Amino acid sequence: MDATLFDSFWALFSSNKRLYWHFLLSSIFIASIYLLVFKKERRVNLTMKLWLHASALLDYKYFILSFFIKSLMILPVVVGINEVILFTYEYLLDHYGFVKISIFSKTEVMFLFTFVLFVLSDFTRYWLHRLLHVVPWLWEFHKVHHSAKVLTPITFYRVHPIENILFGFRYSLVVGVVSGVFMYFFGAYIGLVEIVGANAFLYLFSLAGSNLRHSHIKLGYPKMIESICISPHQHQLHHSSKYLNKNFGGYLAIWDTIFGTLQHSKNLSAIKIGIEDKSFVTLADILFVPFVKIYKKLRKKYVH
Repeated sequence: MDATLFDSFWALFSSNKRLYWHFLLSSIFIASIYLLVFKKERRVNLTMKLWLHASALLDYKYFILSFFIKSLMILPVVVGINEVILFTYEYLLDHYGFVKISIFSKTEVMFLFTFVLFVLSDFTRYWLHRLLHVVPWLWEFHKVHHSAKVLTPITFYRVHPIENILFGFRYSLVVGVVSGVFMYFFGAYIGLVEIVGANAFLYLFSLAGSNLRHSHIKLGYPKMIESICISPHQHQLHHSSKYLNKNFGGYLAIWDTIFGTLQHSKNLSAIKIGIEDKSFVTLADILFVPFVKIYKKLRKKYVH
């Protein structure tokens, strides 16, 4: 097994990956119950035509290629978390002097740190995701993800390298700044509350069927819950052209609720997955078509 295939396989055993086996099993369990209740959905979700669709096959190929791309192109570019932590800590120390809060226990600090990190990470993910839709040149890269015509858990990884770099920077900045601030105020008390090595909040939300977002299991929640947490069906709506600019949230729907981009999943007609753009049919298309389209737009705008 080569290194790229090994890395792909290793995603099954990393609690920080969407394909971690706990999350896959929980999604299969939830999907099984859903299909038992809604028998008419079985013919859509259990047919091999969905799993062997040309779009799904492209996802599988790109999933393997993406680990090679991340290793050689993306990871060396993304700023290190430790550098951001050190910069944040030294900036606060230089400008405000030594401060330490001692009114909380270590357990309370760890819980607060884990919660703040989860919430701020989700908040910044919402805004970056929204920018990928509204900024024209960013949308050309994000189109790659929305070009999928069918959804499987592997579709989660259909992301252009430029988008991966942007999310990598976001992650480094959020984790670095939050860690630096907590280190400044609480010193050595900081640390994550973890479940099998993952942020406890992230683990629990992922366990609640996160892989069903990229599937055709139309699992929705009661409206009150969908105003707080994104349901699988809400994210599926986001993958349709009709609701493309709705439901930008990662795990939490509160940002969509606050900023007016929420779409509930109930009482909606059938949706068609994917955008109309048919430019992404090969691995080369995924990697290079966004650059070609941006170049053509710039040339049209600035070259007379």
